[in-house]
Amino acid sequence: MFAAYAARIDKDRPLDGLELGERPAPGARDGWTTVTVKAASLNHHDLWSLRGIGLPEERLPMILGCDAAGIDEDGNEVVLHSVIGQTGHGVGPAEGRSILTEKYQGTFAERVTVPSWNVLPKPQRLSFEEAACLPTAWLTAYRMLFTNAGVRPGDSVLVQGAGGGVATAAIVLGRAAGLRVFATSRDEAKRKRAVELGALEAYEPGARLPERVDAVIETVGAATWSHSVKSLRPGGTLVISGATSGDRPAHAELTRIFFLELKVVGSTMGSKDELADLLAFCSTTGVRPVIDEVLPLDRAREGFEKMAGGDLFGKIVLTMS
Repeated sequence: MFAAYAARIDKDRPLDGLELGERPAPGARDGWTTVTVKAASLNHHDLWSLRGIGLPEERLPMILGCDAAGIDEDGNEVVLHSVIGQTGHGVGPAEGRSILTEKYQGTFAERVTVPSWNVLPKPQRLSFEEAACLPTAWLTAYRMLFTNAGVRPGDSVLVQGAGGGVATAAIVLGRAAGLRVFATSRDEAKRKRAVELGALEAYEPGARLPERVDAVIETVGAATWSHSVKSLRPGGTLVISGATSGDRPAHAELTRIFFLELKVVGSTMGSKDELADLLAFCSTTGVRPVIDEVLPLDRAREGFEKMAGGDLFGKIVLTMS
């Protein structure tokens, strides 16, 4: 079957390890389900994999891709939960959790096999392309906002780095839930788009906000860390799920954190139940993932290059037909 896969690891030039071509189709496994993939979306996790982060060379070649929507063996339209082994289902109780493609072949292929527990029904109101955007970036944003930040309608939130998948999702979900959302981006066009999606205002990174916020959604890391901490009200919460600009800020702002009793919470992906809630939320409210571009699988390299260059707003989706 045709697939996009990691053939080599290159920390400095990750796309040099990306190959498109034929790979073996997945075999049957007890307790696992094979899904015919209709759409799959790109995540920065796929770039990290090509750099060898979470993917050692001895597991190559590895088909990339965490997220997918498709049709299961019984003809049902389904969405995949990307966290494997979260409760031991399909892998045994001794195996720790992993994200698809860290140990098991991924979704950038015509078919993928996952534990049956990881398969959820796709709402009819969502297209395959829309549903394929939800299991990683949108689920991460959902958990950051509603589980780890604990915000309520009327609260204020700063979203750093508008344009990325998680940040874009946080803006849209926050607005739909009645939050007052502020955003930042280095790019003027992305700031304008953030406002169109529901942010009250969008600013250049580091700009002073009109008020201190209840929570900050942080995925940028070192470049925005100090601004994130300084933007919080006393007792506020900073939730971080990534560090695309590096994980070693010049100023940790420890004094401000303890003096103002700020909370710093790490967040990774989300649970199957949270994904089910997110699917229902989108289906019921009419909220839809922001898609930057849809490409056929044989043009996957274009999508990777666009994501690596940061020249996108929302998700890049690959289709298999």
